[in-house]
Amino acid sequence: MALPYATVPPLGYGPGSQPDGEDGLAYMSMPSGMRTYEAHLPEIEDAERAGPAIAFLTAIEQALAHAQPGETTVLALDGLEADAQALVNETLGEGEVSVLVETPAGRIEIQEATLAGVWRVRGGAGTSARERIEIAAFPRGALLRAFPREWSVDVDGAARLPGVVNAPALLAEILHKSRERRTGDLPHVINLTLLPVTPEDIAALEARLGQGGVVILSRGYGNCRIDATALRDVWRVRYFNSSDALILDTIEIVDIPAVACAAPEDLADSAARLVDILETVG
Repeated sequence: MALPYATVPPLGYGPGSQPDGEDGLAYMSMPSGMRTYEAHLPEIEDAERAGPAIAFLTAIEQALAHAQPGETTVLALDGLEADAQALVNETLGEGEVSVLVETPAGRIEIQEATLAGVWRVRGGAGTSARERIEIAAFPRGALLRAFPREWSVDVDGAARLPGVVNAPALLAEILHKSRERRTGDLPHVINLTLLPVTPEDIAALEARLGQGGVVILSRGYGNCRIDATALRDVWRVRYFNSSDALILDTIEIVDIPAVACAAPEDLADSAARLVDILETVG
């Protein structure tokens, strides 16, 4: 049932590649297109007043240059004046990955900058909201809140549902892989698009896997929505064409799907780009 993990993005984007249908996406609106990097040089009228912002951007560059796999560097924006924060935000811009994290204390919103591996994080609720920058392949705080502590999967109950054919076998496979998985293991991918599953199978899978605390939207390879399920290390990864029609539906058992992460070479490239920006505005 499971297919080997592949890093090549799916083909077939564009109008008419799949029949129209309801995708039921109401939690976050889908991105309208892929974004690409475009260097943006902020306008600085007073170099002296821009000093704190330039120092902050330099700290980001240093963190990118020395980033190690699995590590996260956090830089608080709270200490910067409003003008300096505005200059930092203008320089960083908005990249191709957005993340929403639901917590008991409120929603955490995360937006990747145009520099891959640089994340603007706004968390908390009301007056407790804080804004910071994280430099990492993926924000660690989002992963810590992705899955509930305990979640049971009723495989036998799914088998008794009308119209269900392959959901029980898939649930058993997913549950087994989730339980035996260790951090750093290779991903295990189940391609639902290529399997003989009924609408009732999909509904049974969704109900029994549950909803985790993280939703990710990525424009890196077309439009991609990634949902954490309630089962540890189990993600629903769906690709859509330009008409928002579903063209690839998978379940990945992995720490975090690769499509949402910045690769080590992305972090190094972001450091080089930020050096160029700082040399221009400094």
